[in-house]
Amino acid sequence: MTAKQFIERLKALSSKQTAKGHAHLAADKTDEIMGVKMGQIFSLAKEFIDMPLDEVEKLLDHNTHEARVGAVSIMDFQARNKKTSAQRKKELFDLYIKRHDRINTWDLVDRSAIWVVGSYLIDKPRKILYKLAKSKMMAERRTAIVTTLFFIGKDDLDDAYKIAEMMLFDKEDLIHKANGWALRFAGDKDKKTFAQIFG
Repeated sequence: MTAKQFIERLKALSSKQTAKGHAHLAADKTDEIMGVKMGQIFSLAKEFIDMPLDEVEKLLDHNTHEARVGAVSIMDFQARNKKTSAQRKKELFDLYIKRHDRINTWDLVDRSAIWVVGSYLIDKPRKILYKLAKSKMMAERRTAIVTTLFFIGKDDLDDAYKIAEMMLFDKEDLIHKANGWALRFAGDKDKKTFAQIFG
């Protein structure tokens, strides 16, 4: 299971029409859109779930957005798998943090942060999230808050509130949307309103 094989499968699924519809997902002008539907990428990632991490990193380095969606999807599926060892979960987390330069759009973060980062940190110190919350990179700040959704699911709400407050006046709309997502989920858990949280 190699990155090259994955890319060849993506090419076979690509279409110009889909590429036009997904143009908004490009991180910048150098980010190419191949034109593969997200559901197709997720299904392909399941087939490649046992891909070695050095090959996953090659996908992260690829110049097409769909390849990186595939990479983070494989990481997500591995992190979710009950058979995945604690050591592999650490390796997935380390790869995510090391290559955050390639996990650089909201959809890549949302596809993987909850399980790759959140499930790993659930019983560990979380200083890295507060560092990411102060980053100049929008995607890193989004990782900080999206990761807390895993904690919230386990009735662990403190970090979600603290990180959301840190980014309360962020200039990026994509951060405000992620904050709202986390705060709604947390509020449903403890029945607090926004005013009660930050009033």
